[in-house]
Amino acid sequence: MARVAVEAAGVSGFDLMYRRWRRLPGCPPVPFTLGEDVVGRIDKLGPGVSTPTVGQRVAATTWSVGFGGGYTESICLPVTDLVSVPEGVDAAVATCLVANYLTAHLHLHRYGRAKPGERLLVHGAAGGVGSAVLELGRVAGLEMFGTASRRNLPVVSDLGAEPIDYRSEDFVARIAELTGDGVDVVVDPVGGARQLLRSYRALRRGGRLVWLGVAATRDGGLGVGFTSIVLVSVLRRLPGSRSVPDTPDVGTHALAHPDWCRSTLSELMDLTASGSIRPLVAERFPLADARAAHERLERGGHAGKVVLVTDTYRRVA
Repeated sequence: MARVAVEAAGVSGFDLMYRRWRRLPGCPPVPFTLGEDVVGRIDKLGPGVSTPTVGQRVAATTWSVGFGGGYTESICLPVTDLVSVPEGVDAAVATCLVANYLTAHLHLHRYGRAKPGERLLVHGAAGGVGSAVLELGRVAGLEMFGTASRRNLPVVSDLGAEPIDYRSEDFVARIAELTGDGVDVVVDPVGGARQLLRSYRALRRGGRLVWLGVAATRDGGLGVGFTSIVLVSVLRRLPGSRSVPDTPDVGTHALAHPDWCRSTLSELMDLTASGSIRPLVAERFPLADARAAHERLERGGHAGKVVLVTDTYRRVA
């Protein structure tokens, strides 16, 4: 084990869900600490541990040590979970890579099976996960489209995608107009039966609908999750070449495939250090203002990931 002095911790939609609905399956009884991704420096090693070294900057998820725990100044983690962070990469930026970009990579490449030259539609394209999917899609050579609110359309465009205003435009009709026959992959973190059905309709022959979240519960409540599950089960039984692959969450996959988690996160760190990808930090909040960070995420309309930073970060930034 190693003790990490946390510099930055991510705030996610799952944090909001667990805080609101504390009886979700797998959620521990209160009190508990939220936070699934952290970046900081090792300040103490356990007995018999020599590598990595004290002072080294590292990133990690908290998935292997139980639920959450990232909203803290110090955390003890297995050294096998730690990935080196290049010195030139800001800690808040590196935090974006841990859960969001691992999620994006898994769903785009393993579940979505995206290939160079294919077409990709991303919903919530300016958000933490959505922007990550677009950045990785650009690196993979995909033709991209993204839905977002009007204020974030320039962000989607800057990320290399054709922006679609989800409030004023019918994205199914717009995709048909732009492509003629639809897209190869839809990444949908929004959920809800109507949303997922329309995403399915935006697919061309052989297309894959990758459902990875229920952000719509923010406004529609937990019922959105139930209707999503029902609709997806129906879509999987429909004849034809379009498909809705099974998509276990990234934490489950990472625990089953720890080598994938470490190697992919290291690859993402290298892409960031080289400037090939530029993760978006929506806003940095002091750790003591976690409530304000949650309120900011709940309001929506932001571009990128909301991040908590500690006094350690503020001293070195």
